[in-house]
Amino acid sequence: MKVRKIATAVFAVAALGFGGSAAAQWPERAITLIVPFPAGGGTDTFARPLAQQLTMQLGQTVVIDNKGGAGGTVGAGVAAKAKPDGYTFFMGGAHHALAPSLYKNLSYNIQKDFVPVALVAQPPQVVVINPGKLPVKTLQEFIDYAKKHPGEINYGTAGKGSTHHLAGELFAMQTGIKLVDVPYQGAGPMLSALIGGQVDMAFDGLGSSSGHIRAGAIKPLAVAATERSASLPDVPTAAQAGVPNYVVSTWYAIWAPAGTPQAAVDKMASEITKALNTPKLKETWAGNGSAVPNMTGPAFGKFVDSEVARWAKVVKDSGVTLD
Repeated sequence: MKVRKIATAVFAVAALGFGGSAAAQWPERAITLIVPFPAGGGTDTFARPLAQQLTMQLGQTVVIDNKGGAGGTVGAGVAAKAKPDGYTFFMGGAHHALAPSLYKNLSYNIQKDFVPVALVAQPPQVVVINPGKLPVKTLQEFIDYAKKHPGEINYGTAGKGSTHHLAGELFAMQTGIKLVDVPYQGAGPMLSALIGGQVDMAFDGLGSSSGHIRAGAIKPLAVAATERSASLPDVPTAAQAGVPNYVVSTWYAIWAPAGTPQAAVDKMASEITKALNTPKLKETWAGNGSAVPNMTGPAFGKFVDSEVARWAKVVKDSGVTLD
């Protein structure tokens, strides 16, 4: 009887695809990657090429499922409740390190309801304007103009509480200017509004802005990084342009719902690392202003913890609250 029970247990684990050598069989069907913002935003900029590469590597389709709303928290809530069977993953980012300090009643906990898989990209933020809306050419000219027109300049964000929003609040605190934030349902709609002149400027991730910058639709004033971006070598850092210590990264990463089999988590982390180091994705990442990170598992989890603590201070100091 005992032998039969043991055999049955082994068979049950193997049937799930994560027992012993069966772990190598994962995945056996399509994988869903939940992206908590609408198509066309910064997350999509990295998620779609990565999904295509992972599809080739894994031999199973990685399907993007865009679920935007509330600064990325709606999609995160859906992902947290997804079946932890190794076939649903979540691609969030810096926005989700902000949320714990901004939302009183989140339906998930980014540090407890997810398993950290891998950091995917880390492009810096860039201060961009609609050149037809603001008569400035440099960051210092923008600051001077804003001081002469307090509360008259608006900036688009990917939603209340998004990185775009808090990056703007941080910039305003450091420069002593007053700006008005205008929230949209993601970076894609926000960029459309910026290009169309519905908003004056934005603090966007370089990944989603780079194509529009190259096309001349929007103008960059500075990158919020310690070094100039290789994709925009003529654009100064914020420090070089007169705002020291203004460093903001719109990073993107992948998690799995808590309870996901470790074999699937480890295999996905390994495949992501492999994908990011392909010549094609290296070129795509460089074009979007991001180096290829090398941070998976527990190391990535510690990074998330540090980001949650960092943005909690910014939220407290800025006094930002969400209804």
